[in-house]
Parts: sequence; structure tokens; C-alpha cells
Amino acid sequence: MSLGGKLQGKVAIVTGAGRGIGRAIALGYAVEGARLALAARTPDELEETARQIAEMSGGHPKDSLVIPVDVTDQSAVEDMAKQTLDQFGGIDILVNNAGIAGPIGMLQHNDTGAWVQTMQVNVIGPYLTCHAVIPTMVRQGGGKIINLAGAGANNGWANLSAYCTSKAAVVRLTEVLALELTHQNIQVNALGPGSIHTQMWEELRDGAAAVNATEIHELGQRVINGGGASLEDTAALAVFLAGNESGELSGRLVSAVADNFTGLAPLIPEIMASDAYTLRRVDLRIPRGRASTVSNASL
Repeated sequence: MSLGGKLQGKVAIVTGAGRGIGRAIALGYAVEGARLALAARTPDELEETARQIAEMSGGHPKDSLVIPVDVTDQSAVEDMAKQTLDQFGGIDILVNNAGIAGPIGMLQHNDTGAWVQTMQVNVIGPYLTCHAVIPTMVRQGGGKIINLAGAGANNGWANLSAYCTSKAAVVRLTEVLALELTHQNIQVNALGPGSIHTQMWEELRDGAAAVNATEIHELGQRVINGGGASLEDTAALAVFLAGNESGELSGRLVSAVADNFTGLAPLIPEIMASDAYTLRRVDLRIPRGRASTVSNASL
């Protein structure tokens, strides 16, 4: 497979790159010519991703850098950014994919430590990586940041309070960063991958069965049996959001399942002039004296 394409010459950090969605995005970026800093907690899994990249690129491992890191550790995250700069001389793309599902079950029965850890990994992790990488992007004159959202961002699921809360927070963080970086030529977007058969969904299915969370268990079973979303579509959307084709699109949540992102480019000016692809309250206008609004989260 020959490399080269939409991300030729770009340098990308992908967290959670050892398996699942993170590995698929890393491989997709490699196909398009990017050089990769592969970050996760498990070195063996990262080495496998790097091996696959080297295999695709004709046996040249120099195009990927393996960095074992805990994204909740600020000093380790800062070192990750430094290692990437030392190796490649810049950072053009940051993909915040590392995440966990957290405790399953009613909030009052959740283990508090597990709930807090979910917020640390899913929200504090992206904060720390952005904090470490944005100064480099500003100096370079631009960059792309992609934060992995999830179904919990725009839909509340009973028995997954930590996960849903963290993913909604990731989308709002995305919107705020996009506003702050408007004049720095740094675009920040959230990517909704859909429910994909990964190790996390196997853990969700099994954990849901243990606490009688029927809806989550049944969805997990459907996903694992082949009814889930596509890794390929998610990787393709990640390439779109990281490349020039996405232009000035920023502060948006784009779904690999629900949105025709391949036809999105011509619509970007219209999207940016509206609330499209954002989390916003939807008001139902009712005459005075009755309930005034109904709130919902919309894309």
C-alpha cells in the first residue's frame, strides 16, 4: 500500500491508539501520509499499531513513535508532546480518543472512585493534552483538534451517568476551545463514532447484565453481533476533520453514523453561521401561564 494523500507531511498525536477506534484512526492517518505519535497506557498494543503502520509504509517505523502515557498524568502528557516535537518537529493534529465507559448502574450505587476516574480520563485527559499541545499549534500558525464524543453526548442513558456526563462535557469543551482559538487558525471538533464493536462494548454488555441494565445489555449484544457502526467510517471522518477539506469547520459535533460528512465541505459556511451540529436547547413555545419551554439536546 502506497502512502500519500490528504495528510501528507502532517504530524498527528492519537491517544488510545493501541486498539479499537484509536488504532483505526491511526492507520487511516498513516494511509494518508501522516506521521504518528501513538499514545496509550499499554506498550504492547501500541507496538502492534506501529508494526501495522510500518508494514503499510514498506517497513519504515520512523513514521510512528510509540509513547506509553496515562492521559490523566500532566507531566506524562507534557512529555508526550515534547517527545513528539523532538521526533517530528511539530504537531499538526491531536486526536483525543482515550476513554473509558466508567461504572454501570444507578448513580447512587456507583463506586465513587470509578465515577471520578471516568471524568479524569474522559474530560481531564483531553484538557491536559490540549493544554500541552495548543501552544505548539499557535506557534506553528494552525492545527486541528478532534475530540471523540459518543452517544452519551447527545442522549442520556440510564445506568451510564459517568460516561454520558463526561461525553457531554467533551462536546462543550470542544465548543469553548473552538471559540477561544478562532483567530489562531486552530479548528476543534467532536467526532461521534456511533456504537462500534470494541472491547469497551464487550465490557459494557457484560457489566450491564450484572446490574440488570437491560437497555445497555441489549444494545451491546446487537453491536457485538454485527449491528454496530463502522470503524472505517469513523476513520474516514477523522481524516476529513484533520485535513484541509474540513476548512473552517470548528466547534461542531459530527457523527460518522448520522451525518453525510463526505458532502459536508460545501455547507461549511452555512453550518458555521448557524447552530447546526451543536448541542443546544430546543424551545417549544407555549402560551403564557403554561410551561414555557421543553429542553432537549440536538445536533
